[in-house]
Amino acid sequence: MSLPEQTRIRLGILPLADALPLVIALKKGFFEKHHLKVELSVERAWAAVRDKVSTGLLDGAQMLAPMPIAAALGIDGVGVPMITAMGLNLNGNAITVSHGLYERMCSVGIDVRGPAGSASALAQLIRVDRAAGRPPLVFAHVFPFSTHHYELRMWLASAGIDPDGDVLLRVVPPPRMVEELESGRIDGFCVGAPWSDVAAESGSGVVVASKHQIWNNSPEKVLAVTRAWADANPQTLRRLVAALIEAARWLDVPAHRREAAYLMIGGGWLQAKESALQAALTMRPDGLLFHRYAATFPWRSHAVWFILQMLRAGQCKDVGNPMALAEEIYRCDVYREAAALVGEPCPDADVKLEGNQSGTWAMPSTGNVPLELGANLLLDGSIFRSEESLPTFVARRQPSIHLAE
Repeated sequence: MSLPEQTRIRLGILPLADALPLVIALKKGFFEKHHLKVELSVERAWAAVRDKVSTGLLDGAQMLAPMPIAAALGIDGVGVPMITAMGLNLNGNAITVSHGLYERMCSVGIDVRGPAGSASALAQLIRVDRAAGRPPLVFAHVFPFSTHHYELRMWLASAGIDPDGDVLLRVVPPPRMVEELESGRIDGFCVGAPWSDVAAESGSGVVVASKHQIWNNSPEKVLAVTRAWADANPQTLRRLVAALIEAARWLDVPAHRREAAYLMIGGGWLQAKESALQAALTMRPDGLLFHRYAATFPWRSHAVWFILQMLRAGQCKDVGNPMALAEEIYRCDVYREAAALVGEPCPDADVKLEGNQSGTWAMPSTGNVPLELGANLLLDGSIFRSEESLPTFVARRQPSIHLAE
């Protein structure tokens, strides 16, 4: 005899703009509509989120898209298997450098506009610093298994900078990034909105590359639960995903963005100026998306990309079959069942190419309705095929060369 499923749920979030789907689902009644009583707990670091979900102090959480993968691989320091059944947003991160470093980058005679130019200027500056015997620059990201980490590495590598040899990489929780930059303890960071906007508004930092410029409309956060919780609460999980799909729809109505910022700041979910959050939520082509372009669908090709980045960064050595692992963790089947509850069209496929579309395009979906997707170009110009064999991927995309070589 099976036990009754949970209807009272405690979910963790970090004070970031992309926690909005959970906040809106709570404040606008989408959780209640699906007969769920949800409490949100604001956490200060991704390690705390991981630990609390792993031990059952939280039933689930907003998580970085690679975190459930690292958990399933047993490389996250805890090793409690997790799954995700939906994405929470696309875009939203940015690489920011201190105002002082930006001025030095401008002085080397390279046009710093755009991610390629800024990375090239940084590479030249690193050569100058090394010749002068200066210590390496320090860049922060939010967690070892994060989109921010892999985006920062891609940006650095695009100019031949070795992320493991030419700079120092550190982990800093998102709410502390601006403070660390202003204190001089770090020279730059990659973080989610609105913290780059906070740094820019205060004058302490300059944005040199957005997540969208590094990988157009790429995945960011997901809803994650342990595999054991998902197995024990299958219908509750579907209702939870359904409620968040509806919240995501609401958020991508441009007229709702101002109210969303007010609810986030006024409710105390995020301690920042409302103007900085408003800037992060502006409906611009490279801005935060919560529903558009199938933002909520858990693409297994995204999971495979993250697995391969872990391999390239030396975070793991043997993953077996990356697609088989992706199928265990990124639960497209659960998403489709939840989407059916709210009439959400789903892609016919679980994977797609990345790096082959420079503008909007369409693919078949349920209900014979074309599903509009966005550009997906990568900074390095590559085209990623999730079915590609691991040896081919490694041979085709070698790690960057150390600037000293």
